[in-house]
Amino acid sequence: MHPEIVRDAPGSCPKCGMALIPIVAAIPRAAEYTCPMHPEIRSPQPGSCPKCGMALVPVAGTGDADDSELRDLKLRLWIGVALSVPLFVLAMSPMIGIHELFGLQPRPRGWIELVLGTPVVLWVGWPILCKFWFSLVQRELNMYTLIGLGVGLAYGFSLAAVFFPGVFPAEFREHDGAIGTYFEAAAVIVTLVMLGDFLQLRAMGQTSQAIQQLLKLAPNLAWRLRDDGSEEQVALETVAVGNRLRVKPGEKVPVDGTVLEGTSRIDESMITGEPVPMAKTAGDKVTGATVNGNGALLILAERVGADTLLARIVHMVGEAQRTRAPIQRLADIIAAWFVQIVVAIAIVTALTWWFFGPEPRLAYAFVNAVAVLIIACPCAVGLATPISMTVAMGQGARAGILFRNAEAIERMRDIDTLVVDKTGTLTLGHPALTDFVAEGIAENEALALVAGVEQLSEHPIGLAIVEGAKTRRLTPGTAGAFDAVNGLGVQAEIDGKAVLVGSRSFLTQRGVDTQQWEGRAEAWRAEAKTVVFFAIDGAAAGMAAVADPIKESTQEAITALKSAGVRIVMLTGDSRSTAEAVARRLGIDEALAEVLPEDKAGHVKRLQAEGRKVAMAGDGINDAPALAQADVGIAMGTGTDVAMESAGVTLVKGDLRGIARAAVLSRATMRNIRQNLAFAFGYNALGIPIAAGVLYPAFGLLLSPVFAGAAMALSSVSVVTNALRLNRVKL
Repeated sequence: MHPEIVRDAPGSCPKCGMALIPIVAAIPRAAEYTCPMHPEIRSPQPGSCPKCGMALVPVAGTGDADDSELRDLKLRLWIGVALSVPLFVLAMSPMIGIHELFGLQPRPRGWIELVLGTPVVLWVGWPILCKFWFSLVQRELNMYTLIGLGVGLAYGFSLAAVFFPGVFPAEFREHDGAIGTYFEAAAVIVTLVMLGDFLQLRAMGQTSQAIQQLLKLAPNLAWRLRDDGSEEQVALETVAVGNRLRVKPGEKVPVDGTVLEGTSRIDESMITGEPVPMAKTAGDKVTGATVNGNGALLILAERVGADTLLARIVHMVGEAQRTRAPIQRLADIIAAWFVQIVVAIAIVTALTWWFFGPEPRLAYAFVNAVAVLIIACPCAVGLATPISMTVAMGQGARAGILFRNAEAIERMRDIDTLVVDKTGTLTLGHPALTDFVAEGIAENEALALVAGVEQLSEHPIGLAIVEGAKTRRLTPGTAGAFDAVNGLGVQAEIDGKAVLVGSRSFLTQRGVDTQQWEGRAEAWRAEAKTVVFFAIDGAAAGMAAVADPIKESTQEAITALKSAGVRIVMLTGDSRSTAEAVARRLGIDEALAEVLPEDKAGHVKRLQAEGRKVAMAGDGINDAPALAQADVGIAMGTGTDVAMESAGVTLVKGDLRGIARAAVLSRATMRNIRQNLAFAFGYNALGIPIAAGVLYPAFGLLLSPVFAGAAMALSSVSVVTNALRLNRVKL
C-alpha cells in the first residue's frame, strides 16, 4: 500500500501496519566504485583510494556510474593548461634568448609567475595535495607522496624566493645574482598529473563500458498474460517467476524462461557472440535481453531480476575484477618498498650535487632531487596487472566466457590437459530413447514398468526412457520402495513386481545374469549408444539404448584444442565400448569409462600428480568436486548452478569452443601484462638515474622536473593504452 517504504528486513509497515513483502529482485542498478590498483577497495560513490590515492573507477556492471569526478578533473585540467602555458613561456624566456620579455626584470617576472602558478598548484592541484596529505597521515606512502613532495618543494622554494630573496646563500643564486623560481615546474607537473589522471580515469571507465551497456539492453516493460488470456503491459520489476509473457516480433525477451507457444529466431549475439539467430520453438530456453525475430512467442518466466543470466554475467564480471592474479604479487612487493627507496635516492641525489656538483650547487641539488621524486611515480607499476585483467574480463564476457577471478585467467595459459565429462559437455545433455527390447513380456508393458522406475530418477538416461514411453503414449507405472545407487542404477516395486534398471554391473551385483544380451549390447555401444539393462522379479528381461547427440561445436573445439597441444581426456559413466566409440569419432586422446561420480576428482588428481596442468569441463552437480580440484574448472552455462559456483570459468552457452577462446585470451592477457611490467620497470630503471643526473658528467644533460612530470604521466597512459589493446584480440 505504501511502496515508498523500503526495509532490508521483514516487518510491518510503519504507516498501515501491513506485513512487508519482498521486492521482486531487479538487475542491480546502484553504481559501485573500486580502485584499479587495489580492487578490494569498494565504495558506493566516486572518490580516492585510501591506499594509493588513485581515483576510484566504476565496477563493471553495477549500474549507471556517476561521472562527476571525470567532469571535475576535466575542468581542473583545462584551467591548469590555460594558466600553465603562459607561465611556462614566461619562465623559459631567458633560456631561449629573450632575456627581458616585455621589459620584465627577474623580480617582477617572479611575481607574475606567482600569480599564474598559485591557482594551478593550490586549486587545480588540490586533489593531489589532499591525497599527499592523506598518504602521510595514514602512513600509506604511494605515488602521490612523491608527487606531493616534488610539487610542494618546488612551490615552497619559489614562494620563499619571491618573498624573502635575501635569506638565500650564494649557492642558490644564478650568475646575475637572482634566485631561480620553479613555479612553472610545479604548475606544469600538476597539470600533467591531472592530465594523466583524467586519461586513466576515462580509459579505465571504458574497460567496463561494454558490460555497462549490457545492463541497458534489458527492456523496461513486458507483456504479461492475465488468467483470462488478455495482455497487460507491466514494468519489468513486477514480473515474477511463473508469469506467462508475450514476446512480440522485434521485441526484447524480458526475462529468462522457456517457450510455451510459437516459433521464432532469436538474436543471442549479446550473450554468445554468435551472429546467427537461433531457432526457438516450444520447450526451448530463452535468455532475457536477447532480441526476438519475426515470430511471436509465449514464454514462461523462470528467472527474473538478479537471477537472470544477464544479471549473473554482470555480477560475476564485477566480482572477478576485485580479485588479484598471482603475478600481481611481484608488483605489490616492489610497490611496498618503492616510495621509501625513491625518497632515499632523492636524498642521495641532493647530497651528491650539493657536495660535488657545479655552482650553484644547492640549486642543482634541489632541482635534480625534485626530478627524481616526480619521474619515479610508481603508478605504471601498480596499473600493469589489474588494468589488463579488467580489460580481459570484459572482453571474455562479450564472447560468452566468464572468469570467476583473475587467477583463472593466469592459470588458463598453462593448461596442457583438458578433462571433459561426456553428457552435457561433449553432448547436448538431452539423450533420447533409440532402441528397446524385451523378452518374456510385452515390449510396451516392459517399457511402462521401466519408465515407472525411472520417472523417480533425475538421471538424463532415465528421463530419456520416460520421454520415450510418453512418445508411445504409455502410462508409466506407479513405483514404490524406490532406491537409487549413484552412477549404477535404480530399483523399485511396481504392481507387485521388483524392477531393476541399470548397468550390467548393477544387475550382476544383485544376482541377475545379462550374458544373453551382451552381443546386441556391444553392437549398440559401437554406435556410441548408452545401454541399460532391466530385470523383473530377479530375471533379466531386456535392455534399452539411449543416444545423446554430440554438440555441433564439439568436433571443432576438440580439433582447435589438440592443435594447441592440449591433451583431451573424457570421463563417462558409460561402458568402455560406448566411450571408445565416442572417442574415436571425436579424436579424443584418452577415454575413461564406467567412472563413478565420486571418482572424477580422483582422476583429476592423478593427472596432476603426473605433472600436468589440468582443466576440467563439466555441467552437473556430480562434476563440482572435480571442477574444484582442477587447476581451472570450466562449467557449462547450460548446466547446474553448483557446477558454475565450483568453476573458475563459465561458458555461457556451453560451447566447448569457448575453452580454446579462453586459452587464447589468457595467453594474450599474460603477454600484455608482461609487456606492461617490463615497460614500467624499465621506465623507472632508466628514468631515475637520468633524473638524478648520471648523464651530466659525460654529456652535460639534466632532466627538468617539467619533463620528468611529462614522462611520468606518459608512462601511466602508455600502460593503460597497451592494456586496452586486449579489446582487439580475436577470439
